[in-house]
Amino acid sequence: MTDAQDTAADSALRTAGDTPPDDAGSSVTGAPTPLLEPREGIPPVIADDAALAKAVAAFAAGSGPVAVDAERASGYRYGQRAYLVQLRREGAGTALIDPVACPDLSGLGEALTGVEWVLHAATQDLPCLRDIGMVPTRLFDTELAGRLAGFPRVGLGAMVENVLGFVLEKGHSAVDWSTRPLPDPWLRYAALDVELLVDLRDALEKELDRQGKLDWALQEFAAIAAAPPAEPRKDPWRRTSGMHKVRRRRQLAVVRELWQTRDRIAQRRDVSPGKVLSDAAIVEAALALPSTVHALAALNGFGHRMGRRQQEQWQAAVDRAKALPDAALPQPGQPVTGPPPPRAWADKDPDAAARLSAARAGVSALAEQLGMPQENLVSPDTVRRLCWEPPAVDAESVSAALAGYGARAWQVEQVTPVLITALSAGRA
Repeated sequence: MTDAQDTAADSALRTAGDTPPDDAGSSVTGAPTPLLEPREGIPPVIADDAALAKAVAAFAAGSGPVAVDAERASGYRYGQRAYLVQLRREGAGTALIDPVACPDLSGLGEALTGVEWVLHAATQDLPCLRDIGMVPTRLFDTELAGRLAGFPRVGLGAMVENVLGFVLEKGHSAVDWSTRPLPDPWLRYAALDVELLVDLRDALEKELDRQGKLDWALQEFAAIAAAPPAEPRKDPWRRTSGMHKVRRRRQLAVVRELWQTRDRIAQRRDVSPGKVLSDAAIVEAALALPSTVHALAALNGFGHRMGRRQQEQWQAAVDRAKALPDAALPQPGQPVTGPPPPRAWADKDPDAAARLSAARAGVSALAEQLGMPQENLVSPDTVRRLCWEPPAVDAESVSAALAGYGARAWQVEQVTPVLITALSAGRA
């Protein structure tokens, strides 16, 4: 008996494989069943080496895939570390692990080597799991599976409701998971997040197989599992909200100096940078270029609620930027490594603009035919690069170019004919 059937024995488990999604993406009929409590109750939080060793042994001895989730404290703490890790596996039950008290979970990761990990929106959780030693060798991403299967709503709650017919609690997704001790309602929510994840995986596997897309999904999952950690973002200060208002190089220097000062303070205090100083305040100071603390204090975000000492540290950052020689000022914009923005193509290269228009239309039509989002069929960046610097217009050359940009084999097979047509139309 599955977890879903055992949790609500009176409610039949309805899978997408039995009933294809209708126009709303639903594969269940009747009122969904609220899922209010984990099957074995809320497990105690694992917060010491002895309890962790027992959990490692239990999960190593379990069977089948393992459901994995992690909770972060985005908006509260600096960075994206995990503050709770949830797992569930047949024969082992559910475990809630405190990665603050147990920061090295590499033993657990090793015990699960070769086991399929089931995650929802895997790319969101994998970086923080990697930081504590948990790296899957195989995975199944239920959110991505939902996208490929054509479900219009792919959040975990929507998927569990539409595919399995159960309603998950939604109230604690954005709480401060660095809180200690974690309240029982939060722990209940966290345990329920993995309660039905393997059931959801099984149902989506059936639906993908029914649609002839299972191999496509497996290729996508393998690519996620094999992907290296993301490179650190270059010039992250350029992503400050409102940067489009900042034009002059001296103003850009103020943004950079305030952003970097804020980042150092936030890291030292382990708080979200936005709690130290808002992006809006940084942009305000950059545009105004205040020359005194009094002038700075008159700006939005630096007012009376901020202490004099804090105002002085921000004014010092502004002064440092204002004192830089011209040669040390940042350049506007970022170096472009790929094609220019598409809006400029018509002027720069009308033929390329025609190719891109034809390619977008062809990809859009094919994605609709296949029942999936365009960006999952092929990366928009890949399409732009291919249209800006097109290869020879033949199947072998286009396929090789797509593979070189990281497209998976199934994507190459599906979009190559469409792009050959588009590239040919652009040359006509």
